[in-house]
Amino acid sequence: MADKQETSGNNKVWFITGTSRGFGRVWTEAALKRGDKVAATARKLESIADFKEKYGDNVLTLELDVTNAEQVKSTIEQAHAYFGRLDIVFNNAGYSLVGTIEEAGANDIRALYETNVLGPVAVIQAALPILRKQGYGHILGTSSNLGHVTLPVVGYYCSSKWAFEAIHESLAKEVAAFNIKVTIIEPGAFATEFGSQESLKFAPELDIYNDFKQEFFGSLQNMERGNPEATPDAIFAVVDTDTPPLRLFLGSHNLPWTRGAYAERMATWEAWEEVANAAQGETK
Repeated sequence: MADKQETSGNNKVWFITGTSRGFGRVWTEAALKRGDKVAATARKLESIADFKEKYGDNVLTLELDVTNAEQVKSTIEQAHAYFGRLDIVFNNAGYSLVGTIEEAGANDIRALYETNVLGPVAVIQAALPILRKQGYGHILGTSSNLGHVTLPVVGYYCSSKWAFEAIHESLAKEVAAFNIKVTIIEPGAFATEFGSQESLKFAPELDIYNDFKQEFFGSLQNMERGNPEATPDAIFAVVDTDTPPLRLFLGSHNLPWTRGAYAERMATWEAWEEVANAAQGETK
């Protein structure tokens, strides 16, 4: 195994997916501005061409569709060959499927999981041999506060983030012995392009849900949204420490909402504890 190379401060090499807009673009630009090096990837190379123009050899722009596992492997290998190492592998690409549980079809759900779950898995599986060989690394993944709580109409997106959370939590335990760290980044509501047509796909609609969805979307219009430009310092705090957390909320509303959701779950489990314990049967 290669000797561990210290990469404190502004001497890090990043591999980031989904850098054309939203958090991916904000974090890529912030890393480059502080002097780090970034392999920036996006589905369309022209959408990130400006990075190369501004930051020259410090950035490697690569076309990547995370649903193509062979392309994922090739792209990570190109990034490693170009920079000589990968300190941070950041799974950020993803989108939301809008539709009730009844409305969304199997193909829509499958496509969502191809990008939001299987895509990140492909990145992880391609990166791990490199990180193990170099003797260190930090895998980050963009989840959501909806990885702990749910909303109607985006239930399948929520479910993809619950899966994403479980995969990364298991991963953290599996790779700790290799000096590889894992952190799940969980943003709340922010004023990014995530709500744009490019970041959303819509399931076919059933008229029966029109009134419900109109009320739901109306309630979202008044939701306070954070400033994405305020988030890079939190990301840098995580990657620059020797003891990064497994999870990091971004935004001030996530913890109260999640605390309330778990309190409600605990109350339900405790209220039904007697029934649950009886289901154990007689122990031998």
